[in-house]
Amino acid sequence: MKLPFFAAKRDFVVETIDIDDAASLPRIHEEDFVRPWSEDEFADLLVQPNVFGFAAREVGNRRAGPLGFVLARQAADEAEILTIAVARSARRMGLGRSLMDAVLRALHAERTASLFLEVDETNAPAIALYRRLGFIRVGKRPDYYRQPGGERTGAIVMRRDLV
Repeated sequence: MKLPFFAAKRDFVVETIDIDDAASLPRIHEEDFVRPWSEDEFADLLVQPNVFGFAAREVGNRRAGPLGFVLARQAADEAEILTIAVARSARRMGLGRSLMDAVLRALHAERTASLFLEVDETNAPAIALYRRLGFIRVGKRPDYYRQPGGERTGAIVMRRDLV
């Protein structure tokens, strides 16, 4: 599935992610996470039949790899966002929103009842995006994320009902 959109005078496309993308995902993931996932960890997820995702790419520049991606896992009538990341160089262009929209469309097509995610309580832009997308806070996990200095922050658990 390819979904074109336009931002900041650059053209982007959101398309289904595949195993060939595993090598390029850690470089984006490490910009946001103290313990980024490795190429092998991404590859292990991407071969699981209930894991799917999308990558945002600049049109005409596929060799450069994705500028953002999202991975989700579906089980029965529920799903969860496993991870989402957008390269710092491509932020504030709507990529995160477009990636989440692609997941929501895919889950609607599957008649999935709800989507869950966890977000660092200090990540105000992500929390704002998820609220705009209709997610509500349903819980909290204390000391879930480790910060660069070793400090720990909580995760807000959010849910969006889809049916």
